[in-house]
Amino acid sequence: MPTPDAVVIGAGPNGLVAANLLADAGWQVVVLEAQDRPGGAVRSDRGVHPDYVHDLFSAFYPLAAASPVIRGLALERYGLRWSRAPAVVGHPLRDGRCAVLGSHPDDTAASLARFHADDARSWHHLHRLWQRYGDDLVGCLFAPFPPVRSGLRLAARTGIAEGLRLFRDMLLPARRFGEEHFAGEGGPLLIAGNALHADLAPESALGGGFGWLMCMLGQTHGFPVPVGGAGSLTDALVRRLLARGATLHCGHPVTRVVIRDGRAVAVRTADGTEVPARRAVLADVPAPVLYERLVGEDHLPVRLRADLHRFQWDLATVKIDWALSRPIPWTSEGAHGAGTVHIAEGLDALTRFAAQLAMGQVPDVPFTVLGQMTTADPTRSPVGTESAWGYTHVPQRIRSDAGDDAIRGSWSAREKEAIAARVEAGIEFLAPGFRSTITARRILAPPDLERLNPALVGGAVNQGTTQLHQQLLFRPLPGTGRPRTAVRGLYLASATAHPGGGVHGAPGANAARAALRALRVPRGGSHRSTA
Repeated sequence: MPTPDAVVIGAGPNGLVAANLLADAGWQVVVLEAQDRPGGAVRSDRGVHPDYVHDLFSAFYPLAAASPVIRGLALERYGLRWSRAPAVVGHPLRDGRCAVLGSHPDDTAASLARFHADDARSWHHLHRLWQRYGDDLVGCLFAPFPPVRSGLRLAARTGIAEGLRLFRDMLLPARRFGEEHFAGEGGPLLIAGNALHADLAPESALGGGFGWLMCMLGQTHGFPVPVGGAGSLTDALVRRLLARGATLHCGHPVTRVVIRDGRAVAVRTADGTEVPARRAVLADVPAPVLYERLVGEDHLPVRLRADLHRFQWDLATVKIDWALSRPIPWTSEGAHGAGTVHIAEGLDALTRFAAQLAMGQVPDVPFTVLGQMTTADPTRSPVGTESAWGYTHVPQRIRSDAGDDAIRGSWSAREKEAIAARVEAGIEFLAPGFRSTITARRILAPPDLERLNPALVGGAVNQGTTQLHQQLLFRPLPGTGRPRTAVRGLYLASATAHPGGGVHGAPGANAARAALRALRVPRGGSHRSTA
């Protein structure tokens, strides 16, 4: 076999996107994946019950639906089909009310009007803003930093005054965003709940903008799921890649990036095999793992080594999968048709949850993001049943337990049962009889998630905090907002790179394009400045 042009480390969605784009450009590409299956955090199985499909990690994909990168791959030609629930998100309350992000702006507005009549108008105003500027905002989000083209288009379209107001809104905490735009409880719940899909507390800067972005992506695209399970998205990426002559090897963990004369020239696998790379090595692994384990400190500038010690992972995650004998018996009508349901009794409960996490406490009343997968895709379980999951966050380093179960982070069977009981109690409160529908379940604590996917260090599903201090030109480290690294020919293609977590393929695409651009440097030009 001829020496490949590029070796891609990791067959997660970003690695597969990068490999596809390089193959499209005519490069010979080899992808090496440590696990026995490709997909990273985009995989599904029948491990809970043979009749039920469950997504192991990620499940809903509004960012993939909006991503120009994913759309440009035309994965529908390779078997991908999308399915959507009747409603996008529901946030039920104990009094029976439910804030619903519907499939049409009028549906959402009608739901919010039940909390306060003026909020229907507020929702339509926010949606009109998205219609005017959403495409350019998405372009800014997915482009390498700084997003010159999309940014200039957005600035020209908004003008200075409107642009500053929009920028200010994007930086607002979710609580303040809700206070400025809504009079009732429903709108702020949708904004803050969606912000907490990441690790943005109601009082965190950027939470309002992120929550609004997620709501508007849901309003525009829904929260789609691949028919048959998350693995169907990975399968389509792999089929497309192999059709272009690339090679994928699973069960081949890379243990070293081989560097000679300051350039990445090969990788070494666990069995000692050296796989050369004629032009580039692209790493779909977290930046700390890449630099500290695969590259080594001897090849890193002193300042970068110091910055690595300040890298902040996002919160750890506990995920529970359920095979249910029937749909969840919500007392609130609005929750029945929603693919995603948020479990928290109001905005103050979200703040309390986030404050406990900030103090290193395991929350006594978890905020749970729940997925009703058969509601979103009827192929996931037998007719009349529900394949469901719920996840909540816990601290990366647990100092204490705000509850009575003395959870300390050993994640023994007892601790896993204790956190699952808290999650299920929250659901049972809003859906009496929920527990009686459970046929089988699986509890995945942070060590389980990392074992199944080593990129989820400590159960951090976003490969680094979404907080403002580690975004844009600060992601993953100050001054590293682009995919090039301190080593020539080595590119960071994982979610630790800008723009971060979520299945949208942008980090992989940005890395691939940087590698391709580097070859177009005129003789004598600066290699580093173009990547």
